[in-house]
Amino acid sequence: MLIVRQRSAKHEHVDAELTLPFELRLKSRLRTSLQSGEEVGLFLDRGEVLRGGDCLVADDGRIVRVIAAAEAVMEVRSVDRGGLARAAYHLGNRHCPVEIGADCLRFPADRVLSEMLLGMGFVVTAVSAPFEPEAGAYAAGHHHHSSEAKHAGIIHDFGQRPAPRR
Repeated sequence: MLIVRQRSAKHEHVDAELTLPFELRLKSRLRTSLQSGEEVGLFLDRGEVLRGGDCLVADDGRIVRVIAAAEAVMEVRSVDRGGLARAAYHLGNRHCPVEIGADCLRFPADRVLSEMLLGMGFVVTAVSAPFEPEAGAYAAGHHHHSSEAKHAGIIHDFGQRPAPRR
């Protein structure tokens, strides 16, 4: 079995491809197969999401490119960006992962969420496509620690309340 423990910055020479749906690209420990059929074991740092196009380096030096598999998703299309923002808000309010495109949103196939959006007047279509949702505000590398926040001009002062207006 091929063992993969780390990401690779190399993208020019690829020895193998690994096609996975989003749900499996969330896992840091996984036993699966390359497109060639060879078994592979992933032992990656926890909390890191694999994205389509990412490359990994195996213990034997081979470079493995991750391919985002086509999967069942729902798509909301609109030229009205305000409407798409409204749809994204309601999906996010239900803690649903969302992929944001220029004129569409994608989310995992879900009848209840689809009916909610249909009820709001959106056109929702079931499609099979790679799914690359937003990482979210709390994704690794996207949060500010208090010392970083001060330098970035972000102030977290939750203990003080503004004086009441008179």
